[in-house]
Amino acid sequence: MTTKQLIRRASAHDLNVIVSFNAALAEESEAKRLDLDVLSQGVRAALADPSKCLYFVAELDGQLVGQTMITFEWSDWRKGHFWWIQSVYVKPDFRRRGVFRALHNHIRDLARNRPDVCGLRLYVHRDNARAISTYEDLGMPLTDYFVCEEDWAANPAARA
Repeated sequence: MTTKQLIRRASAHDLNVIVSFNAALAEESEAKRLDLDVLSQGVRAALADPSKCLYFVAELDGQLVGQTMITFEWSDWRKGHFWWIQSVYVKPDFRRRGVFRALHNHIRDLARNRPDVCGLRLYVHRDNARAISTYEDLGMPLTDYFVCEEDWAANPAARA
């Protein structure tokens, strides 16, 4: 029996699964344990306000098996938004089975049909060779840019 994968915008009903996916993502990719209360509040706020971001989920036989989040960056050079692909997570048993490819293709199709979107971007940990290979296979090669940041949530004393 063949099953069809459904890609859709996430809703408030998906909150607990998205929180669990994000917690697993942080643990797997960066060995970080997130504060689940803060994470839950953050996901709840995001799902309630699409100007913050958009979550998309992959569903197979009624089970959520993957997710990604889109945030927005205005480019004055291009007079358009880049959609940043973030919070990519696929349940381990469903990896290498086209789940992220389906999410990516869905998002790319949506973005290409919007005149205010000029492209897609994402960042990936430099040691995540498998993800880099996947992104390159989807037509998203590495660029010449590095990401620099000040993370006040991780280091509140830095606000001073």
